[in-house]
Amino acid sequence: MQTNEHSNIGLLKEIAELLNEETEMTTMLQGALRKFLAGTQFETGWIFFISSKGKHQLIVHENLPEALEHDRCRHLKKGGCWCVSKYRNGELKKATNMIECQRIESAINAQVGDHGGITHHATVPLQSGKENFGLLNVASPNTVAFTKDELALLESVAFQMGSAIKRILLTKQEQEMALVQERNRLARDLHDSVNQLLFSVTLTARGGSEMAEQAEVKETFREIQHLTQEALNEMRALIWQLRPKGLESGLIEGIKGYSEMLGLTLNVNVSGVINLPSRTEETLFRIVQEGLNNIRKHAGVQTGELFITVTSSDVLLVLKDEGCGFQIESHVSLPSIGLQSMRDRARTAGGSVDWSSEIGKGTEILIRLPY
Repeated sequence: MQTNEHSNIGLLKEIAELLNEETEMTTMLQGALRKFLAGTQFETGWIFFISSKGKHQLIVHENLPEALEHDRCRHLKKGGCWCVSKYRNGELKKATNMIECQRIESAINAQVGDHGGITHHATVPLQSGKENFGLLNVASPNTVAFTKDELALLESVAFQMGSAIKRILLTKQEQEMALVQERNRLARDLHDSVNQLLFSVTLTARGGSEMAEQAEVKETFREIQHLTQEALNEMRALIWQLRPKGLESGLIEGIKGYSEMLGLTLNVNVSGVINLPSRTEETLFRIVQEGLNNIRKHAGVQTGELFITVTSSDVLLVLKDEGCGFQIESHVSLPSIGLQSMRDRARTAGGSVDWSSEIGKGTEILIRLPY
């Protein structure tokens, strides 16, 4: 380990510059971890993000031995360990030597590859002020414990990382707020201009149909009225997508309100207590919204069922209809942009969307999101 004070200051300066330049979370942490390992005698490292519910997620890792990297780092991702338990219990306040590591031990005992002499690690919480984000773990071959100087350097790097994580999260929140404001502005503009114009055309066409004497002219006005009403319905749906009404009263109320606006009857069944983060609620609303659009446009029915199950870590939704159904061949891309959009939204949130459908037997959409 480099213990020279000037060398450590230079290393911390380089890492600080990298952290300040990067704007993407994973790239930033990967680069900082790589630079830290290259400038010290620590050989391998990994970072966990840990949610408020204590659920951990492996974010980045660098130079793992074969045993820990086996099967996409399965032994790091699954099971429990002392460092995460201490973090959850609020017992980790600074860089600490771990006396034992259940994850490393299980990887070694599984005999899935060379462990490279890695048997123990040091751990340090990633935090900014009173906010905690996760853990930075580092290790070296044939090393059971690290010195006070080594732990102090590790703590300094963790402090820099925690500040950078907070900066990126704040920037992301500001971007999301700006996006919401722009959606609201666009929704208002559409409602005040295009929506009102379409409504006026509908009324004009109805009046023309009533006043016209020739059958052909009456039919033309009726067709204009029908097409304009369809366009008006589409515009209202678009405004809902930009600024969903009722979502402020909860996910279920928002979904029910949207289905009523589409002219659909939706039976909702809930299991568990719905107390989800606002971001999760909006993602679920957007996905179900697209599913309801598909029912109205393609299923040929006016009713559907929604089943919601909330567990301690995931929310599961099943949207069903008894409509005409569809069939997707395994080698064919998804039949609509809407279906692909649903899948993309779920993946971005770390979840999944799947379909079960058959011609003449309706459709089931299965949605799972962690929270």
